[in-house]
Amino acid sequence: MNRKIKKKVLALLAEGDLGKSLRELAKYDEHGLVNPLFSALYRPEEMLRWHTVTVFGEVLARLANKDMEAARIIMRRYIWSLNDESGGIGWGAPEAMAEAMCHHDGLCDEYLHMLISYIRPDGPLEYQDGNFLELPALQRGLLWGICRLAEKRQALLLQKEIISDLFPYLESPDATVRGLAAKALGLLGGSVQDDVLQSLLGDEQPVRWYHDGEISELSVSQLAASALQDQAA
Repeated sequence: MNRKIKKKVLALLAEGDLGKSLRELAKYDEHGLVNPLFSALYRPEEMLRWHTVTVFGEVLARLANKDMEAARIIMRRYIWSLNDESGGIGWGAPEAMAEAMCHHDGLCDEYLHMLISYIRPDGPLEYQDGNFLELPALQRGLLWGICRLAEKRQALLLQKEIISDLFPYLESPDATVRGLAAKALGLLGGSVQDDVLQSLLGDEQPVRWYHDGEISELSVSQLAASALQDQAA
């Protein structure tokens, strides 16, 4: 039965029709979808992975409504995958965590501090609240997650005082990291470093941006300009 569910999940996601995937998978028990979705999260196909993030977020929110402890176990699996001791890399974990927190208040209350910790450097032990992710590929997913949450839970992120934590990412050697940091600052609407954002206005490096089930390609310059406009609004 598990193999049949896995094949069904992958087949649906491979079609690229997000609405259909959400409708069809809503018919299944959430517990049985967890492992197939984890498998899909690690697939190489870009759109399939992103649609998995969206589906997983909704599935996990439904699971939390029925069985909060089971949902916590999944969130802890994400966290463990980002731990050096896990032996893995944690592909898709920050994105999937953020998507779930967008859909469920309880999961957000319990795990937002962990997601935020990944953008913060490790400090002296007595003050340590950071679990900094060093790989730019993981930072991309993390900053996408911050952007996603900024759309849904802006006030809560501002309460957590994350604005200044995003500034260093504007100077990352990775274009996607730079662009998504600028996007996050714009979405948060907080006081941002105009001079740094201004310096990105000539940065035409491409950034792949997943939003509302679709992928678009924007430049770092466009994202920085948008952030400056949001600040001025």
